[in-house]
Order: sequence, then C-alpha cells, then structure tokens
Amino acid sequence: MSEHPTTFHAEPLDPNANDWNDHATLHRRADGAESDMMRGFNVMRDGTFAEMIRFVMMLPKEDRTGLAIQKSGDRLFSLGEIEALARRDDFPKA
Repeated sequence: MSEHPTTFHAEPLDPNANDWNDHATLHRRADGAESDMMRGFNVMRDGTFAEMIRFVMMLPKEDRTGLAIQKSGDRLFSLGEIEALARRDDFPKA
C-alpha cells in the first residue's frame, strides 16, 4: 500500500508518479528468464523502492540478469524499467 493517500484531496491519480518510499522487494528469477508471473523468484532483499533501484544499479551489469523489483501493490518492474527509473530526473540520488 502506498505511503500516501492518492485521493486525500480528491486529486486524480498520476500514473507517472512514483512513490520512492513505498515498500519493495528485490527478486531474482532462478533461471534468469523474464516473465510477468511471480513464479520462480527468490527474494534477495527488501526496503524502499528507491533503495532497491539504487542497489540494482550498484551491481555490475552481468549480475543484474533476472532481477526484478516488486513494489507495493504487486507491480513488478523488469530490469529495463529499473534502469530507466534510475535515469529519471526525479529519482532520489541519495
């Protein structure tokens, strides 16, 4: 569940907004294959969404294979999405 209510002031949900402080878990698919299904994943660590993105980006490129972040609400972010989020201007650097 998000850390902030999206309709507190009855504002519309912004689909491009990210709550960097939402709880997230970092997973690795045992066989390295990509899929939208949550089968075959092992939980590596958990923390905030931003922390998980930072951790992935600190890894050598060859160690990122099969990684995915599950953000609160069961949204699964693939490696390509994680790398794109890390490049966003609004991504918290520290």
